[in-house]
Amino acid sequence: MDFGKLFLKVVDVVKDAIEESNNDDRPTQEARPAQSPDPPTVEREKTDAEWVDYFKEILMTDFSSYTIRENVPVTDLVGFANDEFKLYETRPRQAYKAEWGQPYTFVLETDGQPKGVVMLGNGHSHDSGVKYLIARMYAKKLKIPYINFYTQMPNERSYVVKRISFFME
Repeated sequence: MDFGKLFLKVVDVVKDAIEESNNDDRPTQEARPAQSPDPPTVEREKTDAEWVDYFKEILMTDFSSYTIRENVPVTDLVGFANDEFKLYETRPRQAYKAEWGQPYTFVLETDGQPKGVVMLGNGHSHDSGVKYLIARMYAKKLKIPYINFYTQMPNERSYVVKRISFFME
């Protein structure tokens, strides 16, 4: 027998064996779809309105001895102040009025008198934006605590309560 005939005979035997294994009565195993692991749960960032609701609930629950006012214009606390003050030493002629200030997110009051402000903001503009600086300076002028929180941070309830309590004492 030559090598070519032997090879063809081996191929035929292998083919027969494959066909037999495919035609037997054993149940076939179906390929299972690959299970992807559950994606890690990533907490969705809160919207501005959700942050306001979150802080409002904390203030109303943990600081119930205060009246809480929301989105309060600077002029509600200081009026339309005639005393324009200067924010920047490098611009001595540029003055800023109270009505240009960012409204306070929350004002905590007792007997109609402001006792502290809570300001929510996001990012660098929250610290250095002119509107926020005006609001902060008028709170300082009124000698009331200006408590700011960054909304890109976690702001866990215990932290918020502790920080506000510290300033309100």
